[in-house]
Amino acid sequence: MSKVTVVGAGNVGATCANVLAFKEVADEVVMLDVKQGVSEGKALDILQTAALLGFDSKIVGCTNDYAQTANSDVVVITSGIPRKPGMTREELIGVNAGIVKSVAENILKFSPNAIIVVVSNPMDTMTYLALKATGLPKNKVIGMGGTLDSSRFKCYLSKALNANPTEVEGLVIGGHGDTTMIPLTRFAGYKGRPVADILDKATLDKVVADTMVGGATLTSLLGTSAWYAPGAAAAYLVESIIHNQKKVIPCCVLLEGEYGQNDICIGVPVVIGKNGAEEIVDYKLNAEEKALFEKSAAAVRGTNNILKEIKAL
Repeated sequence: MSKVTVVGAGNVGATCANVLAFKEVADEVVMLDVKQGVSEGKALDILQTAALLGFDSKIVGCTNDYAQTANSDVVVITSGIPRKPGMTREELIGVNAGIVKSVAENILKFSPNAIIVVVSNPMDTMTYLALKATGLPKNKVIGMGGTLDSSRFKCYLSKALNANPTEVEGLVIGGHGDTTMIPLTRFAGYKGRPVADILDKATLDKVVADTMVGGATLTSLLGTSAWYAPGAAAAYLVESIIHNQKKVIPCCVLLEGEYGQNDICIGVPVVIGKNGAEEIVDYKLNAEEKALFEKSAAAVRGTNNILKEIKAL
């Protein structure tokens, strides 16, 4: 019996739980929220689609009752305040640090063997905080950011190519931020061909630019953070863990010398299986890509330093 808990029943958390249920990723999905009735209501709403969509995953909603999350295989942390228009992910750190730390500690009281997937922003720093605060092995704390950014990259590539997004290859590494993510155009492909051989430089540059502000674009259109793609990205990551798919997924993990970095959680390609982050894949970056990665890491470290300033670590 597999069990997944999603903490935070807002738009992203509820979407994640919905995808997990619809795809029958786990036998049981628990949603937990601090606001009375929200997770219970959304769980019931999702369950009422089961006969229509043909799934049999069990869905449970609860208000701050961590006992109901006991023995979870994977826990997705989406809780925290969302971005508002004009707000950076970094501005969220003061509020969300306290929330993420508390959630991680409460989860481990009932699910000491759980793998934690962090969605809360600023995601790279919240992943680092969750890892350091819990003392978990590095393979058991994974940030979702690159999973979402890579999907957005493939979306914009597919639009430029007039192609099916599922047939496009593309990955984004680095920090999960508007100026820190690095869409790797050199490795992007379509049906065995490098996209650089198909699209001109101006078009490819626009795809990169659109990808990097993908989240901010949606925030300005919606008036709040996006949720369909972030929720689905978290579920995609969970599925690779629960089903031991060993997919190579760009996500945020602790580096200990890989990609020339130490003591930082940042996005790199990772083999994701039943043990969580099982292997970091070295894509052999060129000089230009290395420089961008170092710049991205420096920005993430700057945000991490705020954790020390506010004594969250």
